[in-house]
Amino acid sequence: MVIVDAADRVLLLRGGDPQRPGPAVWHTPGGGIDPGESPEHAALRELVEEVGLELEVPGPLVWTRRFEFSFDGVRYDQDEVFYFTKIDSHEVDDSRHTPLERRYLSGHRWFSVAELERFDELVAPPDLAQQLGRLLHEGPPTVPVAVGPAVMP
Repeated sequence: MVIVDAADRVLLLRGGDPQRPGPAVWHTPGGGIDPGESPEHAALRELVEEVGLELEVPGPLVWTRRFEFSFDGVRYDQDEVFYFTKIDSHEVDDSRHTPLERRYLSGHRWFSVAELERFDELVAPPDLAQQLGRLLHEGPPTVPVAVGPAVMP
């Protein structure tokens, strides 16, 4: 989920692989799809779990990404979808984190495009500042845009 507030700041979560020491990655809220769950429902469920924000619809599908990575000792090759929602504001509530989320999430922050452009930590997707700037300037695309790159060590 690409959640943007009234000040045009995007909400990112800080997380790292619990089995691999190393730099954390700042990423949008989201996660896996449970069996029988639609991508839209999964996005809304993950948003409640990770940041305590309840929405009725996820907003338009704006980005896609094919992504390969390792996490918690498992290698993943997945297709990701990103929905866009603009809200007035939100105070993050992490009280509904799952046990796994408690192991790997370690913070949150709202970022402007300018802050992302000069931020020196890892951000996912890596072209988030550019893509977010385009999204805020042009609005949601008619066809989802592929963001990338697709592999993380």
